[in-house]
Amino acid sequence: MRAALIALATGEAYQPLRTIIRPPDAKGVMGLMPAYTSGGTAAHQAAFGLKAICIFPGNPAKGLDSHQGSVLLFSAETGELLAMMNASAITAVRTASVSAVATDLLARVEACNLAIIGSGVQAHSHLAALSQVRSLKRCRIASRHFEHAQKFAEEMRPDFSFALEPVETVEEALEGADLIVTATTAVDPIVRREWISAGAHLNLVGSSTPDAREVDSETIAAASLFVDRRESTMNEAGDYLLAVRDGFIGPNHIRAEIGEVLKGDKPGRTLPEEITLFKSLGLAIEDLFAAEYLYRKAKQSNLGTWVSF
Repeated sequence: MRAALIALATGEAYQPLRTIIRPPDAKGVMGLMPAYTSGGTAAHQAAFGLKAICIFPGNPAKGLDSHQGSVLLFSAETGELLAMMNASAITAVRTASVSAVATDLLARVEACNLAIIGSGVQAHSHLAALSQVRSLKRCRIASRHFEHAQKFAEEMRPDFSFALEPVETVEEALEGADLIVTATTAVDPIVRREWISAGAHLNLVGSSTPDAREVDSETIAAASLFVDRRESTMNEAGDYLLAVRDGFIGPNHIRAEIGEVLKGDKPGRTLPEEITLFKSLGLAIEDLFAAEYLYRKAKQSNLGTWVSF
């Protein structure tokens, strides 16, 4: 994911804004996310990619992930279809990995108290990913239903040596937290500025539409804002757009894209007490890099199902 974000920042990758199809009578929406990378390094090869994904909010009640679809990988030489992969699995891993990249760049080195708001697929993958970039001592989990937070903690405890504590409210989860992940389906703010400690780092991953947000405008205004891509943020991110609408921030509030920080073109955290915030929307280039990496691994290990097409 570092390579994907740097490629976007250096112009080695191309992607238009995603297309969202919202039929008025449908139970879900479909997103189409194309991308291209010119490749040329050991980290990635030239390729086209397309993620076609349906998002059905009612799926978890049926025991299904809300994200359903495929990532398609195409040859940059001939256009041949090389691979079809599970979009839900790729989305879970690449989203958390990008948050881990942002956390490693922006969070204080000593940050160790994690709060996760949400208990679904992204909550699980973020706990695993963030534990790779910081030495965690505690993780508190809050969910819309307390029993879901309890179940999450029970499921994940065997895999981690630090304390996993389900709590009843978001405010309880955020008390003393210096690392925060919001991975919810919230439309209105569930995180308030007064609950956030000085020096904390936030990863906002749940909302991806202009009319939905997970944090209030005061939080966005108080934080140094980093994004995966400016164009996407200014068209799709309700956390940003609604803070602009409310008059709390102006058009220059975005400090940098994560790729620009990785390249060294823009600074990350500058003060220990600074609140840093990464707004993740998820990018097609991330799906493409994940798919291209998996394709190469599958070829090397002769894994997957290989068919004539």
